[in-house]
Amino acid sequence: MVFIIQDHERQILQLISQKAKALGFPAYLVGGYVRDRLLARRSKDIDIVCVGSGIDLAEEIASCLRPIPRIAVYRRFGTAMIKHGDLEIEFVGARKESYRHDSRKPAVEEGSLEDDQNRRDFTINALAVSLNEEDFGAIIDPFGGLNDLENKILRTPLEPGKTFSDDPLRMLRAIRFATQLDFTIEPQTLKAISAYKSRLDIVSQERIAIELNKILEAHFPSIGFKLLFDTGLLQLILPELAALQGVESRDGRAHKDNFYHTLQVLDNLSRNSSNLWLRWGALLHDIAKPPTKRFHPEQGWTFHGHDALGAAMVPTIFRRLRLPMDQKMKYVQKMVALHLRPISLTKENITDSAIRRLIVDAGEDLDDLMLLCEADITSKNPQKVKRYLENYELVRERIEAVEAKDHLRNWQPPITGEIIMEVFGMNPSKEVGIIKSAVREAILDGDILNDFEAAYAYMLAKAEDLGLKPV
Repeated sequence: MVFIIQDHERQILQLISQKAKALGFPAYLVGGYVRDRLLARRSKDIDIVCVGSGIDLAEEIASCLRPIPRIAVYRRFGTAMIKHGDLEIEFVGARKESYRHDSRKPAVEEGSLEDDQNRRDFTINALAVSLNEEDFGAIIDPFGGLNDLENKILRTPLEPGKTFSDDPLRMLRAIRFATQLDFTIEPQTLKAISAYKSRLDIVSQERIAIELNKILEAHFPSIGFKLLFDTGLLQLILPELAALQGVESRDGRAHKDNFYHTLQVLDNLSRNSSNLWLRWGALLHDIAKPPTKRFHPEQGWTFHGHDALGAAMVPTIFRRLRLPMDQKMKYVQKMVALHLRPISLTKENITDSAIRRLIVDAGEDLDDLMLLCEADITSKNPQKVKRYLENYELVRERIEAVEAKDHLRNWQPPITGEIIMEVFGMNPSKEVGIIKSAVREAILDGDILNDFEAAYAYMLAKAEDLGLKPV
């Protein structure tokens, strides 16, 4: 296992070495940068621990760089951050920590390198590399982190129960690292996550959401969500998702396990899209199946309306997790609401009207919706998968044909409520809504052309039916 760094990074590290020596502060590379370089992964976040003042060392380094960077100083924590080119370099004095039971924010005091390594979350993150003249580049590995890197194992440096009780966010970080790096969590460490899962209640929703997003951004997000479920953390974080697990059978008829189906959809989608919010759409697309599940003697198990109810559940989930309540949430909501629409078009004679409505309702997100729907094919029957994909290809062809003819992507009807009120001298009213909706439906049904003249004439006719005349 070789520690590989780029030339420009080496120059920075040599500068840090020189200035640390001048200040009398032994300095070390620590944490994720060391881990990632040993794994030959890219990393632009450099963490420096010195036995002394990290802030003083940062200020000394900044004064030597051109252009002189701004230093972000956090005196309460004894840390300072410098941005230089594409690098973010954080400096901190070596410290030891102690925790209160009701907080994951530690009391901090000055310490040695050994104290600093003891407080790290995992052995692979407790590795240090000396930046000192006498042993520059030497790896300091008190917990066997190199061996764990080699064997792709996640372990805590100290007893896992204490590590997770002190800072319960580390339980989520363990699962996130296992997902990102394709590592195995060592059995006792995994067992401790289940044992201490209730400690998660002292972690903020914002920090939980950050870890969930990083799991979702991995190559195979299902790894993380299976671990979350198996340890009991998912039941605390996203009980709606955990409720999808399980199969119920009645009269010899069973439905599929919607939890594992969802994870397969998520992995399928992740092969074709790195869009975080589309991945959230995949994660939540069937979220309302438990409350809509019904058994009918003729039909078997049904989940009627789970698309609409699922869309209604999205804001509640986003609000609880402190996820953005802006266009990102609305985008996820749209994906959940519309995820059955394309597949419904493969089961009938497709009319131009149905295609127009899909194009208008999905708007600029239509291509993403189609990716989600194709990912939703999880049958173990290859012939069924092939048939579904061929049907989706037919839908895509019809979408392209209708769009080329009608230009409906991101469409707004040519007649607005403002135009109706101006023509008929009206205030906002039910009649305005009726006329506007009638014009929209007539265009989508293909009864009139999608242009202003045809829509205006139809508006006049519809208004006359309501006893209205232009002013």
